[in-house]
Amino acid sequence: MTWICWTIITIAALAVFFYLRRTRKERDALLQEKEIIFNFVHDVSEAFAEFTNGVPQTDYLLKRVLFYAQQTAKARAGAIYFREPDGDTLRVRALSGLFPPIAGGAANEPEPSDGFFQCVETMARDQSAHEGEGLVGTVAAQGVPLLIEDAERDPRVPRFRSEFLQIQSILLVPMRFQNTVLGVLVVVNRIDDASFIQADLNLLQALADQASVTIYYARFNEELDKKRVLDDDLRVARRIQTALLPTQIPQAPGMEIAAFSVPAREIGGDFYDFVAIDDEHIGLTIADVSGKGVTGAILMSICRSVFRAHAPGCLSPGAVLKAINRIIVGDIHEDMFISMLYCILNTRTVEITLACAGHPRPLLISTGGQAVPVEAAGVAIGLVDADMFDRRLQEATVRLQPGDLWVLFTDGVTEAMNAEHKEWGLANLQRAVLAGARAESAARNAPQAASLLRVGQSAGPVPPKAGGAAAIVARVRQELLAFAGDVAQYDDMTLVVVNRS
Repeated sequence: MTWICWTIITIAALAVFFYLRRTRKERDALLQEKEIIFNFVHDVSEAFAEFTNGVPQTDYLLKRVLFYAQQTAKARAGAIYFREPDGDTLRVRALSGLFPPIAGGAANEPEPSDGFFQCVETMARDQSAHEGEGLVGTVAAQGVPLLIEDAERDPRVPRFRSEFLQIQSILLVPMRFQNTVLGVLVVVNRIDDASFIQADLNLLQALADQASVTIYYARFNEELDKKRVLDDDLRVARRIQTALLPTQIPQAPGMEIAAFSVPAREIGGDFYDFVAIDDEHIGLTIADVSGKGVTGAILMSICRSVFRAHAPGCLSPGAVLKAINRIIVGDIHEDMFISMLYCILNTRTVEITLACAGHPRPLLISTGGQAVPVEAAGVAIGLVDADMFDRRLQEATVRLQPGDLWVLFTDGVTEAMNAEHKEWGLANLQRAVLAGARAESAARNAPQAASLLRVGQSAGPVPPKAGGAAAIVARVRQELLAFAGDVAQYDDMTLVVVNRS
């Protein structure tokens, strides 16, 4: 009986001993995992807070994540495939160890040599994974981790001739932020030649989830910095472009001229300009570049410079447009063009000679309110070669009677949209012009009201000036912007008005 009791006690003691030993090991492992995660979170937090010597923050963080992932899983090599801006492609953004090019296989596997390591790394970085295809693409599409303990028997794992690239075990975990998979973290082959197990997967997924939050906001912060820089550049470009608009509008006895231009974006592709040709002639032009933003602004600046170089001393508007087309057509992109209207006003005879290169037809509005579009054949600058452009361009001449209005505009004025997706239209433009003319006429006939008339004439640098054309332009601009409201416009809006008193 005593012998049996001692046996039971011994067995119980041994059981307690081994249980405590196993418990200590599990505790030590958990403490080690806890320390790894704590160090990881602390490390990426510091990396996020500091500027990393000019290295993009996201790339630096991905390298740190991969470092801790390898430590945690005791892996020989690893990589992070990160989602490209197109949303469907994933490419290697961080790489460690001799990582096999699993995304594209080894169709051109290099032979072992002095440059073997570099060749393998280049292959891995050059290959891309598409969502839903291959191991990486499948994990990215499904958003769930994948553990392959015996990779040599799994047909999904690519095979390599070189023993350095052979995969015994592989672990892939998605880097998730909310419902979005930012990338896929991959580790291959444990350093002790054992297989990865479920505990490795759980710990690696925890690290990836922690890292994804920080990386998401790091990338967001980078995009924000890029946008700030771009916004600053656009503001400078806008100031430069505004400076290119005429600072003074030429006037002649019995004639009044006014204009405004409102860009649809920070910088626009519309412009208007005036040039004193000689003592009796004033040139007026308005143009619209098909491309908007920075591209349209650059082309606008080139067009303006060429116009300024050829307009002085030339009394043929068609000749000036032909010269502009000959210079620009060879260098302009095939998907871009410039619609341009150029008029020359004879201040002595009050005649206007015009040439139109694919631009909306100008309006001649009489005192009775009749609006007549003036035809002048021509094709937009940059669309056809110089010979065809010259053959199709024609000039026309009109004479302004007392009280007549000469109205030039870009299609952004008539095609302005409101919240109900309705266009302002040519009829509203004519109505606003006539309403402005009537209001200005009434103000002139009332001395007490005329002293209060101080109407701005341009959205650009042109100073406000009281007068018929200025009042009309102000009225059109007011009604146009009221119609559009807060709706973002696709096209720039530019208007020039000439009024014969």
